[in-house]
Amino acid sequence: MIERRKLGETGIEVARIGISSSFGADVSVYEQALERGCNYFTWGTFIKGRSTPFKSFVRQMCMSGRREEIVIGLLSYSHSSLLGDRFLRSALSQLGTDYIDGLILGYYPKRPPQRVLDWALKAKNSGMIRAIGLTTHNRGAVIPLVKERVIDYFHIRYNAVHRGAEQDIFPHLGDSRPGIVSFTATSWGQLLKAKKMPAGIKVPTAGDCYRYALAQKEIDICMMGVKNQAMFRQNMAELEKGPMTPDELTYMQTIGDHLYTS
Repeated sequence: MIERRKLGETGIEVARIGISSSFGADVSVYEQALERGCNYFTWGTFIKGRSTPFKSFVRQMCMSGRREEIVIGLLSYSHSSLLGDRFLRSALSQLGTDYIDGLILGYYPKRPPQRVLDWALKAKNSGMIRAIGLTTHNRGAVIPLVKERVIDYFHIRYNAVHRGAEQDIFPHLGDSRPGIVSFTATSWGQLLKAKKMPAGIKVPTAGDCYRYALAQKEIDICMMGVKNQAMFRQNMAELEKGPMTPDELTYMQTIGDHLYTS
């Protein structure tokens, strides 16, 4: 079973591996992930046909009285409070649920407009959502928002190539910190390509990339993208190796430095 922890101060218990629904996996993959302890799933209505199996999975969970076993992060890309509200209500209807665990505002290179934050807070106070998230590529936007204490958790980029969060975010979170979710552990697949490796160094596995991200204690969840059961099982087998050793961390950083400067 995957380690679990609280997502910041939300009180929501999550597994440290989350599953993205944007890769077109079928229902059995989500079921298998939940059986292995992975309970955080991200979804957005923008995914179109690829989202159909995830909608079926959530509806099955709701109909069987198991809705509380899963944590849904809903990605909202509307920067309008009116359209955002329509999007949220549509998502609730499509998933057959009364609430969303985390409304993830994105992608924001800077502080969202106050009207968007006010709408998100209103949705939270009404019970439509349990927490407010935000996803961004701009590390500099995170800590000022942390200090405002409006955003409950952040989705940020972190991998062996892009390690800037170690200086710009992690040391500045404070004691009453928000939840942190990392995405693109494989650096959009760069870390898995043999032709991009330094001479004489083996290619990491996707599992290596997830283990590397999980070595950061500030990261509550590392997102995993899987297309089928075989991929999921392979990744989980790698994760069963446990925390990376200092030598393994150095190996990943060597590759990351090579890719960053090449």
